[in-house]
Amino acid sequence: MSKTARILLVEDDATFRSLLAAILDDEGYELVEREDGKAALKTLQRQSFDLVLSDLRLPGLNGLELFRRAQAEGIAPPFVLLTAFGTVEEAVAAMKEGVADFLTKPLKDPATLRLLVRRILAVSMQERSLQVLQERDTAGLPPDEVLFAGQAMQQVRTLIADVAPTQATVLISGESGTGKELAARMIHRASPRRDAPFVALNCAAIPETLLESELFGHEKGAFTGATQARQGKFELASGGTLFLDEIGELPLALQSKFLRVLQERVFERVGGNRELRADVRIIAATNRDLEEEVRVRRFREDLYYRLHVFPIHLPALRDRRDGLPVLVRYLLRRAAIQTGREVQDIEPQALAAVAEYGWPGNIRELQNVIERAVILCKGQVTLLDLPDGVRQVTASGVIPKSNGGLRDRERNDILDALATCGNNRRLAAEKLGISKRTLQYRLKEYGLIES
Repeated sequence: MSKTARILLVEDDATFRSLLAAILDDEGYELVEREDGKAALKTLQRQSFDLVLSDLRLPGLNGLELFRRAQAEGIAPPFVLLTAFGTVEEAVAAMKEGVADFLTKPLKDPATLRLLVRRILAVSMQERSLQVLQERDTAGLPPDEVLFAGQAMQQVRTLIADVAPTQATVLISGESGTGKELAARMIHRASPRRDAPFVALNCAAIPETLLESELFGHEKGAFTGATQARQGKFELASGGTLFLDEIGELPLALQSKFLRVLQERVFERVGGNRELRADVRIIAATNRDLEEEVRVRRFREDLYYRLHVFPIHLPALRDRRDGLPVLVRYLLRRAAIQTGREVQDIEPQALAAVAEYGWPGNIRELQNVIERAVILCKGQVTLLDLPDGVRQVTASGVIPKSNGGLRDRERNDILDALATCGNNRRLAAEKLGISKRTLQYRLKEYGLIES
C-alpha cells in the first residue's frame, strides 16, 4: 500500500475550493484546506505536505509570496498555482522561480486537475528518491534463499515476516557485519511503507556536533555554515522507514530528543521553533549490549524500552555454517559480475576452509575474501586464492607460512610439497589441498614448468 499524499489546498473562493476538494478527495488524497496565504504559511510551518495547490490571488499573502516564504524557510513542497486567464503570464513567470506548474480557472474538466496532480506527485517522488540515493548506495537485496541461508536464520525469517506488516519499532542486534541493514531493508520491503523512502544513518559515522542536524535538519543561520535550511533524515524518510545503525553510539544529549520523537512523533529542526510531524517507522540496530549500556548509564533506560518493542538478533556467521555454501556461491556470482571475471565455482577444499574459518568480521569479511579470490583465481577458486588466515584452518592440506610476499610463499609451499612427495604432482596437490589441475596452473604461473 502506497503512502497517501497530503495536499494543502489554499483558495479564498469557498465554492471553487469545495469543487477542488471533492475532486481530490475522490482520488484518495489527504486534504487540508485554508482560505488565505498567512494561514497556509502557518500550516506549512507546523506540518509537512507533498503538494500545495494555491490560488495566485489571495488576501494577505498571495500564492507566489506564499511559495517564496515557504522556499526561503525550507518547507516548500511542489507548488501548483491556480490562476485566472488574465494572470497566466504571472503564473508562467512564477514557474521560472521554481513553481511546479499552474492551472487556469474556472476548471473546465476535472480530469485536467487529476492528471496534473498525479504527474507532479510522481516527479516529486522520483526526485526525492534520487536525493536519498545520492546520500547512500542502496544496492539490491539478495534473494531470500541467500539472506536466510542456514537453520539459524529461519527464526529470523519468521520474525521479519511477523513484524514487517506492522508499524512496530524494531531493534536488530548482532555482531558487526552480520547483515543488520539487510534485515532492516527486508522489513521495509515487506511493509506497507515499501513505496516510500528507506533512509539509513550510521550514528557512529557522524561527528557528535553534526549528528543532531543530520537527524532533525536545520534552519538557515542555525550555526556557522548553515547558509540555507536543510532537511534531516526524519524529513527525508517521511512516510517510509528510518534505519539508525549503531544506535548505541547516540550521545546522551541526543537520546532525550530522540525519545521525544518516539513518544510524541514530532521534532524541531536545529535552530527552529516549529514542530514537524515524524511520519516514519524506526528500525534501530546495535552491536553493543544495550542492557549493559543502560546499567553503566551510557544509554537511557526509557529509550531502551521504547526501542526494544520487537527485538531481532542476527546470529554470527560462524553460527550458521550450514548456510555458507549458498552464501559463498551467491557472493562468487556477484563478484564475478562486478569484476568482469569468469568464475566456474569454488573447489571443495577451498569451500571446506571457508566453512571452518571463524569469520570474526562475519559476512562483510567473507564478501571481501571472495572478491579477492575471484580476482586471483584462474577460472575456479582454490585454496591458494584464499588469504593465509582462511586457508590454514582447513584440516587437510595445511599450508605452512614462510617469509616473503604472498607469491613467494605460495611458490615455496609448492616446491616443498613436490620435494616431500618425490616430485609426484598428484600427491603434492593432495598435500596442498588443491586439485592437480590447479597445481598445474600454479607451476606454469611461477615458471616451474614450461608453458
